[in-house]
Amino acid sequence: MAYRDLNQFIEAIERAGELKRISQPISPILEITEITDRVSKKGGPALFFEKVEGHRFPVVTNLFGSDKRMRLCLGGRSPDEVGGEIKDLLEMEPPDTLWKSIKTLPKLHQLSKFFPRKVEKAPCQEIVLKEPDLGPLPILQCWPDDGGRFITFPVVVTKDPENGKRNVGMYRLQIFGSKTLGVHWHPQKGGAQHFRMAERREEKLEIAVALGPDPATLYSATAPLPEGMDEFVFAGFLRGEPVELVKCTTLSIEVPACSQFVIEGYVEPGERRMEGPFGDHTGFYSLPDLYPVMHVTALTHRKDAVYPATVVGGPPMEDSFLGKATVRIFLPLIRTQLPEIIDIHMPVEGVFHNLVFVSIDKRYPGHARKIGHALWGMGQMMFSKVIVVFDGEIDVQNLSECLWILGANIDPKRDVFFSEGPVDALDHASELPHYGSKMGIDATKKWPEEGFGRPWPKRIEMEPAIKRRIDQLWKSFGLE
Repeated sequence: MAYRDLNQFIEAIERAGELKRISQPISPILEITEITDRVSKKGGPALFFEKVEGHRFPVVTNLFGSDKRMRLCLGGRSPDEVGGEIKDLLEMEPPDTLWKSIKTLPKLHQLSKFFPRKVEKAPCQEIVLKEPDLGPLPILQCWPDDGGRFITFPVVVTKDPENGKRNVGMYRLQIFGSKTLGVHWHPQKGGAQHFRMAERREEKLEIAVALGPDPATLYSATAPLPEGMDEFVFAGFLRGEPVELVKCTTLSIEVPACSQFVIEGYVEPGERRMEGPFGDHTGFYSLPDLYPVMHVTALTHRKDAVYPATVVGGPPMEDSFLGKATVRIFLPLIRTQLPEIIDIHMPVEGVFHNLVFVSIDKRYPGHARKIGHALWGMGQMMFSKVIVVFDGEIDVQNLSECLWILGANIDPKRDVFFSEGPVDALDHASELPHYGSKMGIDATKKWPEEGFGRPWPKRIEMEPAIKRRIDQLWKSFGLE
């Protein structure tokens, strides 16, 4: 099912026993984070803070912090099922006969249902403040050494200054004042590219920040979509019905009509301000740096608005479930370019980009190195600091098995290879900001054609017949 808005999703996860209401007054300065951190590390429920000190709006955190809630976000489907649906769409070939044309009609009709629909009236504009003040929003300070309060779960919308195509991303925003924010978009992001283009044209760039749209739209802002693919179309695909959009009150930008809050404004060409530090998903504080300044022109919201926030820090946290879902959803897209890939796992300990395990159908000498370099060339996979390539029979979802095979199968001098290029802006270990090295490890069995002259040993395994007999007798042993 498609959730009408975030409110309906909150009701659904509460009925499913996946939400806990906190009725005591709690401060948005550090206290909400401490509670959320403890709960999220245990894989606990979403948290609804009914009374936030100094504010009238409630706060909800840890919305996606379990596999069950991610499944609910995706309309009851697992991320693998969604990935399968993407695969079906990708395999739709151009018709070359009348019969093929007829057979593709249902899929073409399905695609047409995903495009956003414009509306004139919207819940997010029940209250319109043309003299805006961000003070009433219960914006969190998450960690003690943060540079201030940060909006952590924003859906940020900009438009290409030249062709008008929109980009939707999730970039944290630091509160500088009642009408100004710092926009933390990394140089590789779509919003940053729009800003560079606007600066070259010496123009302001309009920017809209939607807080708390429906869950599929909120997730879509985090998704690593191919450049040029509209995030709201992808959200419509996840929902099974279009996202409703409404034009902002002071901008030409359109935002999800069901949002809880919308902050409208612009960034000036050439204007920067120190933003940060911020306790980030790496488990470390990201360092202060110069980022664009957003000037707020309007604030709109629902009468019954709920403020959504995510808390990031040392793993595991809520974002680990978002990352896990993303890998499963987009694996079919990776396979369209690299069909020899069997599975990918990005362990939570690697905070998404630091460690990638991939299993392949090894077909020729040097295949593992080809896969490592190919992945570094694919979108946000360029940030992958360490890629380890295994043979297809290795279960890369099993961290224990991966570490065992990694230690057993490699000769470090022969099997470790390096590359250089863009690194995540949050990587504090690289010698330069945004640029550094990456390491690949070939943990596959080595072939004679790769210069390996010794026999490769067999892995110890029990005979299947013996395993079946002991399975039949197992209960009689009383060992469980």
